[in-house]
Amino acid sequence: MGKLQLYNNSLFDQLRQKQDELADRTISALIQNPEWIRTINSWKIIPTDLPKSFSIDLKEFFEFYQNRFSSFDTLTLKKGQDFFDQKGDLYVALLGFYSLPYCYAFADGAEVLVRSKRILDSIGERLGETGSFVMEIFRPGAFISDQRAFLVCAKVRLIHAFSRYFILKHSQDWNSNFGNPVNQEDMLGTNLAFSQIVLRGLIKLGIGVSEKEHSVVLAYWKWIGELLGIDVEYWPETSKEAFELDKLLRKRHLKSSEAGRKLVLVLMNFYKSNISDPLVIPLVEDMLCFFLGKTASKVLGLSQNRKLEGELFGLMFKFSGWKNGGQKGFNRLIQTIEKQQKEQFGKVLKINLPEINRP
Repeated sequence: MGKLQLYNNSLFDQLRQKQDELADRTISALIQNPEWIRTINSWKIIPTDLPKSFSIDLKEFFEFYQNRFSSFDTLTLKKGQDFFDQKGDLYVALLGFYSLPYCYAFADGAEVLVRSKRILDSIGERLGETGSFVMEIFRPGAFISDQRAFLVCAKVRLIHAFSRYFILKHSQDWNSNFGNPVNQEDMLGTNLAFSQIVLRGLIKLGIGVSEKEHSVVLAYWKWIGELLGIDVEYWPETSKEAFELDKLLRKRHLKSSEAGRKLVLVLMNFYKSNISDPLVIPLVEDMLCFFLGKTASKVLGLSQNRKLEGELFGLMFKFSGWKNGGQKGFNRLIQTIEKQQKEQFGKVLKINLPEINRP
């Protein structure tokens, strides 16, 4: 049976109320001590000796990562990084054209995202930071000989905790029917979108994904999930389990919402304004519908006007001028992405905690 017996409404109703106690305990202390945020943002890696001024909760948070500096499965990590090295160009593109809009189709989770002004007002930078996060966690040697990815995961986890704090404290229109913001169920779903859904996208493009590769990617994201504070007891180990988990989440939360429609419109307009190939621009909505499928597209208010064939579309997706297309190998891909970010934003985007003025 594996994990299949865990995928039921009763348990997932409980996960909808559960968040991340370890990360959440640190937020008040960070807000009261904004200099600690600046200190963390100045690090390149998590230091062995933490600042003595840090609160007990904040020390415990970073000790969680220190205790995992040598607890990884080297073979699994290398296999995952090799997979990304081979398919990273399409992996990053699919995050933008499939994974993110797929998340928007899940109404209750979209309610958190739409409350972030940075997503609505600075979608380009937000997408760039997501890409930077994925590049860092798949960097050759990440977690093994290069400890930078531990800090990146810790920052993302704290950013999630900041989101929970500010929504619960300051959002007057948060509805308890949405569940707790950035809860365990939604974090599982996002992790699935960054793994299982990307693999499904590759298959839609006519690119074969073996069961062994499927297991490698799921195992990699189990490790990432643990570092992001996700309860990996519920994380799928096989393609069958991943399929059933996604099926459950779709039944529970795939539905129309103003939040989801607003998010996908902002995303679509960004693509139309920034894709350089004039042949691709009119196809943006069709491309999103191609990946999302009829149900999710309808939920987001999208309609497909042109029928796209998977394998031919895959060739177009790779070579028609989409910014990351065709850049094989991690080093070539990250050089391309960083060059684009410098041209668009004047800098290479990094994951940083939000700077906060002392209340």
